[in-house]
Amino acid sequence: MGHRLRSTQVIVAAIDQGTNTTRLLVGDIEDGRIAELHRESRITRLGEGVDKRHRLLPVPIARVRNALSDYRRTAESLGAERTLLVATSAVRDAENGEAFLGEIEWSYGFVTQLLSGDDEAALTRRGIGELGAATLLVDIGGGSTELVLDEFHTSLPMGSVRFTERHGDDATASIEAARGLLPDLEPEDAVGVASTITTLAALDLGLEQYDRERVHGHVLTRDGAVAQLERLAALPLEERRSVPALDPERAPVIVAGAAILVAILDAYGLDGIRVSERDILDGAALAAAELPEPEEGAAPPGAYTCC
Repeated sequence: MGHRLRSTQVIVAAIDQGTNTTRLLVGDIEDGRIAELHRESRITRLGEGVDKRHRLLPVPIARVRNALSDYRRTAESLGAERTLLVATSAVRDAENGEAFLGEIEWSYGFVTQLLSGDDEAALTRRGIGELGAATLLVDIGGGSTELVLDEFHTSLPMGSVRFTERHGDDATASIEAARGLLPDLEPEDAVGVASTITTLAALDLGLEQYDRERVHGHVLTRDGAVAQLERLAALPLEERRSVPALDPERAPVIVAGAAILVAILDAYGLDGIRVSERDILDGAALAAAELPEPEEGAAPPGAYTCC
């Protein structure tokens, strides 16, 4: 059945359901460009325990549902016509991941997509825009890390949450584990996305509070990354929670995330990495604009009853 032709302008909501964070972007999409209306991020730790138990657990699911209830209200208040939720590593790895997404579709009326590692890399690349053939794209998440270099892309089972659960704050152990997973590549430079890298950039800049405008485009040197790793690893967790520009809820997993970044820079002989605030969430917003127009009555039962 054909869909009615749409105008090229549409308001969408995109949700990136990651292993550590649940992020929302509401944007006005016109001719492939995003005019941002609202952006929000919450640390929900959906992947807590997934590495060991291979299941999404009830308390993390409840945290996510709380965030999604608020996000749906925000999206509706801003006039979003379509909402796309993309799910990554934690949901991929969990035996009940697809059932969880079915429940989200049922409860909220969102379209959901479970992304493979390859899908994740492609959508991140779309969010960033053009990259040089020799530029390595690095996306360090909570459960996985995606690397993209020209036509090559891979999703590796290492992330800030996964490695914290395995190695705690032992940076050396995380670096060694990461090195053992990295493929042989020869990039000339690198672009980094997602919260581990953007947070380290904010710390490298010495910001009193997080500032997207300052972080975007910042070049985090290898020496700067090592300095932040050493600084964070030396602090007890409670002191780490009070570091300016570091979300207190990210403090427990930032050491492992920083260790993964240092391992990547060293493995490929990179002097630094350019930081981008555009990432998979922006790619998901562009993909949401391509969804079929919702038909009257097509919302699943329960879509508008709160949970």
